[in-house]
Amino acid sequence: MTGRAYPVFEIAQLILRKPERYEVRFETVKKGDQVAQQLWLCNLDDTLWLSEADAVAHVIHRHFDTFYQTEKTPTNPPKGTYTFVAQCGLSGAILGPPNFHDYQAKLLRLHAARFSRMPFEAYKAKVRIVRDEAVVKKWIEDQSFKTEFVTLNVPEPVRLASTEEVERHFREVHLANIIQVVENWSLLGPAAQNLPALPLRQLVRRNWEDQRRFPLRVVGVLSQQLASHGLQFFKVNKTVTHVAVARPHYLDVELTPVSDGIRRIVDFINGHAGCTRRQLMEALAPAPPLAPIPVAPVEAPTATEATATEGAPPAATAVPVASAADAPPPPTPEQTAVTSDLHWLIHQGHVIEFANGRLETAKKPKPKPVRPEKPVGEPEQEPAAEVVMTTGGAEAQPEAEVERVAPEASSEPVAEVSSASPGEAHPGAEAGGEAAETAVATSEVSVGEETPVAEAATESAEVPVEETLPAEGTSEPPKPATPTDEPKA
Repeated sequence: MTGRAYPVFEIAQLILRKPERYEVRFETVKKGDQVAQQLWLCNLDDTLWLSEADAVAHVIHRHFDTFYQTEKTPTNPPKGTYTFVAQCGLSGAILGPPNFHDYQAKLLRLHAARFSRMPFEAYKAKVRIVRDEAVVKKWIEDQSFKTEFVTLNVPEPVRLASTEEVERHFREVHLANIIQVVENWSLLGPAAQNLPALPLRQLVRRNWEDQRRFPLRVVGVLSQQLASHGLQFFKVNKTVTHVAVARPHYLDVELTPVSDGIRRIVDFINGHAGCTRRQLMEALAPAPPLAPIPVAPVEAPTATEATATEGAPPAATAVPVASAADAPPPPTPEQTAVTSDLHWLIHQGHVIEFANGRLETAKKPKPKPVRPEKPVGEPEQEPAAEVVMTTGGAEAQPEAEVERVAPEASSEPVAEVSSASPGEAHPGAEAGGEAAETAVATSEVSVGEETPVAEAATESAEVPVEETLPAEGTSEPPKPATPTDEPKA
């Protein structure tokens, strides 16, 4: 095994070039519990069909001799004088005179058997009247014999008088064993491209052209088969997917203890981009010079021989005689060592040998970015609590957000709201004016902290707060209570 890396999509294109290299798989599609389009398989030749009627017609037409035998019995020719007959303009079949009793039945049978896709009126327009005596005579001879069909491969032979009886007998006796419904089926490329069913043949052609443009499905199946044999996949320059015996694995010859031969190979490949195995061998282990091939000397002809051969054609020149010495010399010990070291590097993924023979070492992986670590011991800040205050009374006052604090143990109304500590005057509170009673909603308190605020909250749910209102007779709008800086909860 050479261990070369091949592009997967190029392998898929190589497979699609010849039908013998791939298989075509047909599968039915289900819509809910029903199958959108069923497939019928003929077990005699592995052909697929889209309807049971097409499959039956195919078997009777292609494999008629397997189930039936045709016998002609002499009978009386038709009476009367006939000067013209009707003939199918598409197939050339002679239908007989239009006024003959069997004409309409024969016309319908021929249309159903061979031209069912054409409308009957359009097919009927293709029928022509022929007055040729030879054609009329041939039709009379055909009518002078009675055609019967004898069944084969059955315990008791039966004689059938028409093709309609033959089809009916085939459906009753042989249909279940010859034709079956399948959900999926696989065929080789040549058989799939030559299916008798035209819609299936067109389907195969269309899918084959799509895969030639972009063989995604073929690559998917091919990747599974290659992976089952232990091969590895990787991308070159993050673009083209390759398959090889190993994935690229960087080898640091400065930190990894390796032999001198390995080091020389890696240094040569790194120093000569795009080099080949042959160039590597010529540089590290050149072959010894070949010995010259001895050539037998040619004797000069004498005067008598020159006169005798003067009119003769020129003789062929001397050619070296091939011998066992002309075979390529065996590899030297140095060449064997270089080949062995290169084989080890390729199968370990340290060196990549591409399909065109180019050698390349595995690239050094880029270091992963380091995420900054959070400083140890830094407490996480909790969101500050907010209290929504609404004023009651005739006139609605603007809302303000304040921090709930512990009131002093007193029965007197609280006239100040503090944001930092008790006893500090609120900047929005002023003396004078009419006081309005307000309802203060309680907010969430940090769990696990024992503060006097929590105790005060259990004693009183509503605390009256005094809010400054504008004096009577002034035109200035009321000033909302200025919220203080929000402390941490």
